[in-house]
Amino acid sequence: MHATGTPAARPAVLLVESRRATFTDHVLARDDVDVVLLRFDTVQLTEEYIARTAHVPTFTLNTSAPLEDEAARYLRWMKGTRGLPRPTHFCNPNEALQAAAQRFAALVDLPHLSEEQVGWVRNKMTMKDRYAELGIPHAAYRPVRALQDVVAFGDEHGWPVILKPVDSDSCIGTYRLDSAEDLAGVPPLDPDLDWMAEEYIKGREFQLCAVIARGVVLDAYLSKNPVPILEVLDGKINANITYAPGEEIPVDARALAQRLTDGLGIPYGYLHGEFFLTDDGEFVMSEVAARLSGCEVPMNHGLAYGFDFLHVILDTYLDRVPVPEYTLDRAVGDLLLPTAPGRVVHISSEEELLRLPGVIGARLTAAPGDVLDPPRASHASTGYVHVEGATADEVEERMHTVLRHFELKVDES
Repeated sequence: MHATGTPAARPAVLLVESRRATFTDHVLARDDVDVVLLRFDTVQLTEEYIARTAHVPTFTLNTSAPLEDEAARYLRWMKGTRGLPRPTHFCNPNEALQAAAQRFAALVDLPHLSEEQVGWVRNKMTMKDRYAELGIPHAAYRPVRALQDVVAFGDEHGWPVILKPVDSDSCIGTYRLDSAEDLAGVPPLDPDLDWMAEEYIKGREFQLCAVIARGVVLDAYLSKNPVPILEVLDGKINANITYAPGEEIPVDARALAQRLTDGLGIPYGYLHGEFFLTDDGEFVMSEVAARLSGCEVPMNHGLAYGFDFLHVILDTYLDRVPVPEYTLDRAVGDLLLPTAPGRVVHISSEEELLRLPGVIGARLTAAPGDVLDPPRASHASTGYVHVEGATADEVEERMHTVLRHFELKVDES
């Protein structure tokens, strides 16, 4: 892999911290870029992580203060600290902080998304309005303030209905309602959040990822979900599987990514989205974001194609045009391992999982004695395994084998 247009001077980047520590660690391990971390005081970090990054220049943002004041404090810190790298590039992989992070970058004169662009890639209603302007098919929706508004939407557009916060991720606060009676099981709507009702799309769900340099999609990578992501909240298989490079895929991934890139005006970085293909073969765009995809999806792409995907991603934020060199042709997916509330009595070991067909990596986040209280979110798990195969279908079959062998026993008392 090499890059064109690489500046001679060593670049410096202001990197927003997020729970995607794999990407942060990768960036910090590089020897061709200086890094300053932007730490929001609302982000929970482990003591181990804080110790591991103690040597890195870090500006901790006080979220209770006006953002303008914090930006001015950052500039004073930059000016008054000797030997501190002066970032001229900006990277935010944190979905929840998108609006504040991009506005902060604007205030300190770093490359950033505009407020309008942040709305397109974060606000699920503004996003769909933009789809309509671009002629991209999408589900019908309506803002709702009370559960009775959901009933009115369902009676008009049909059931099931999806109820979700306008500004969220990982299916947090999202519900599929098969009838008006199902609303009895939904907690009262948080009045501090904006909510929407959305048409339910029945079909197969896919994930689209792309890397963009100077407004051009360098390449796009398609994943399939064995079941729609919302169904993992009901205990269905929770996985993302990147198609093999030589495998036939159901859409022109690069053309779709470029259409979204142009329509949203994304200049560089990572584009992530989801879409459905209905049982009748119709395309319906779901959501889109301008940040790294969740779980281990970026790693799946690198493992499937045989290249350092995280290296390519950062290069685009540094205004470089990387040319990835692929060395493998296989499908790879990440399977999130089941979880349950209670104290862990027994859990399959990483060594056991690595002996199963196709498993090329395993990481557990739970151990005997741990007390689990998993959130109602699509990323809830006790760890994950990476599984490879000749095709995405073969990977899915091997994942079901893993699930049959995986054991988790908890003491619910």
